[in-house]
Amino acid sequence: MNSATVRSLLVRGMLAGLAAGLLALLVAYLLGEPQVDAAIAFEDAHAHEHEAEVVSRAVQSTAGLATGVLVYGVALGGIAALAYCFALGRAGRFGPRATALLLSGAAFAAVYLVPFLKYPANPPSVGDPDSIGKRTALYFLMIALSVLLTIAAVILGKRLAPRLGAWYATVAALAAFAVAVGLAYAFLPAVNELPADFPALLLWKFRVSALAVQLVLWTVFGLLFGELAERATRPRQTAAAAASPRNTDGTAAPTPN
Repeated sequence: MNSATVRSLLVRGMLAGLAAGLLALLVAYLLGEPQVDAAIAFEDAHAHEHEAEVVSRAVQSTAGLATGVLVYGVALGGIAALAYCFALGRAGRFGPRATALLLSGAAFAAVYLVPFLKYPANPPSVGDPDSIGKRTALYFLMIALSVLLTIAAVILGKRLAPRLGAWYATVAALAAFAVAVGLAYAFLPAVNELPADFPALLLWKFRVSALAVQLVLWTVFGLLFGELAERATRPRQTAAAAASPRNTDGTAAPTPN
C-alpha cells in the first residue's frame, strides 16, 4: 500500500471517527448525562462539605462532553485507520468493508469491553478522590494487557492455521485469549468504592449508557469507514483489472511465463 493510499485512509478514518463521535455524543447526552446528574445529586445529598465548581455542570454536560467525545472519536478513528492499513490483506480473504468491521469489533472488545468487565464504569462523582491515581493506573494496565493479549491471540491463530485449519485455529486462539484474560482478572486487584447505599438501578443505568456510547461509536465507525475504505481502494483495483490483458471475449488473457 503506497503512502498516498495510507494518507487517504487516515483522513477517511478520522472523518469516520468524527461522524461516529457525533452519534456517540448524542447517545451520551441523552442516556448518560441524566445518570451523571442523578449520581451528583446523590453525592451532594450525602456530602458534608460542598466544593465550589471550577467548571459549571452546564458546561461539563455540553461543551465539555462534546469536546471529549469528538476528540476521542477522531483520535481513535485515525489510529484504527492506520491499523486497518496494516491488517488489510493480512486478516484473511476479507474485503475492505469486512476488514473494517472485524477491526472495529476487535478494537471495541480489546480497548473497551474486556477492561470494562474487570473495571466497570462508575459515575464520576462517586468514589474516593485519593485513590483516583491507583484506579486510573489499574484501568490502563488492563487496557494494555487486553490489547497485547488480542495481538498475541491473532498471531497464535495465524501460526496454528496451517496445521489445524482456519476454524479450529480461531477457536484455539479465542480459548487461549479467554484463559489469559481470566488470569488477568484473577490476579489484578478489584476496585469497589461505591457507597453501600448507592442505588443499584442508577449504577446499572449508568454502566449500560457508558457501554452503549462505546458500542455506537465503534459500530458506526466500522460501517462508515468500511464504506469509505471500499471507495478509496476501488480505483486502484479497477485500474489493475483494466491494465491486465484481455481476450477478444473479455476474459482475462493468460500471463505468459
